[in-house]
Amino acid sequence: MKTVRIGAAQGFYGDTIEPAIATAKKGDVQYICFDALAELTMAILVKDKKKNENAGYTKDISLQMKALLPYVKEKGIKLLTNAGGINPVGAQQEVLKVARELGIKNLKVAVVTGDNVLDRVEEFQEKGVALTHLETGETIEKVKSKLEFANAYIGAQPIVEALRLGADIVITGRTTDTAQFLAPLIYEFNWSEDDWDRLASGVFMGHLLECSAQSTGGNFSGKWWEIEGFDQIGYPIAEVSEDGEFVVSKVEDRGGLVTVDTVKEQMLYEIHDPSAYITPDVVVDLTNVKLENIGPNEVKVTGTKGKPKPNTLKAVMGYENGYVGQVIVGFTWPDAMLKAKKVDEIIRTQMERMQWNYDEVRTDFLGYNSLHGPLAHDHADELNEVFLRMAVRAKTKPEAARFSRLFPPLALNGPPTMSGFTGNAAPRALIGMWSALIPREMVEEHLKVEIEEV
Repeated sequence: MKTVRIGAAQGFYGDTIEPAIATAKKGDVQYICFDALAELTMAILVKDKKKNENAGYTKDISLQMKALLPYVKEKGIKLLTNAGGINPVGAQQEVLKVARELGIKNLKVAVVTGDNVLDRVEEFQEKGVALTHLETGETIEKVKSKLEFANAYIGAQPIVEALRLGADIVITGRTTDTAQFLAPLIYEFNWSEDDWDRLASGVFMGHLLECSAQSTGGNFSGKWWEIEGFDQIGYPIAEVSEDGEFVVSKVEDRGGLVTVDTVKEQMLYEIHDPSAYITPDVVVDLTNVKLENIGPNEVKVTGTKGKPKPNTLKAVMGYENGYVGQVIVGFTWPDAMLKAKKVDEIIRTQMERMQWNYDEVRTDFLGYNSLHGPLAHDHADELNEVFLRMAVRAKTKPEAARFSRLFPPLALNGPPTMSGFTGNAAPRALIGMWSALIPREMVEEHLKVEIEEV
């Protein structure tokens, strides 16, 4: 039975490229797929584009292409990435530029556009699409005038089209995390758009590969101390059969661990309903999945089922949401926690007296409850040191900036042994997130695939 080998290259913007290079060299893969985007990433890229109209894609694509394009030509490996962010055409041009600098010719670079729907919000509303918040039901009018980006999550089909046009590299904007991984399977095996079980298996494979080394021992909560080679960990590789079954592994001489337990942790990551994991291509049912260790660092995956794809696509929109001002100060034993709490009280009292009405004021005690929240233990009085982190959300940048001015006088006017300021950063703009549903045909009819060749 024909099989396809796919390697994971990136789980987030700024990820290391070393595992992908190892996979290109020794993984015997036909495809290397990247997942560069998260909601936070889109917000970062919007800020980049405000500074430079030609920006808006993940900057590390240049490094990635310099490292991997030689293998594309030497071994025929295809690269699929959503690094285009909010400017996929800009990312395409950057890849073409790198190829020219490397002297690589006869390289086809495809770009998928149409996921960006920021300029179509009015059109959607005129056609009866409410764009109400997916979770709160609030009206879009609340944030409409402050929108900075709006992108629909698209699936694998436009990437498949690019592959059918002969693309060596495919760059998209906002896809689902799994679209890059599913597309090669549809292309290679000619799966139909309603072959729900196989599509679901392809999506699940992509889910297991999308997050860097989380299927190969990274972030593992089991006996992580027994995993060897964290310093050069390998990213997952999937060998997929035409019937949809697949085996997860890694490059043999890279670090990490592939077992039922490591794969299972990634399996459950971000899965709200295991019987209905919704993607644009298929609704995935994981309730009958079977994971089986079949050899050292090899896990076979079977039993994935699929249901018809949804009639809508999820869109995530970012809007201006004020500014954050933050200060971090440290306190030492004795009574470190009491000192930090007292400073929190002093600052809040001063803000109340001066009628500084911020939209939100947050206090965390680093070393005590900043990660555990209300589950923090009851032995705060025994801490050797603690850092007070206070942050405010303000409507304007000057309002956020003035917050930090309250702290310097407390070095001499407050509780003893305040260690100084370690986090008095300049105010920064905040971007809020708005999720809504759009009838899929309204988005998909505007998707476009274009190819340029070096």
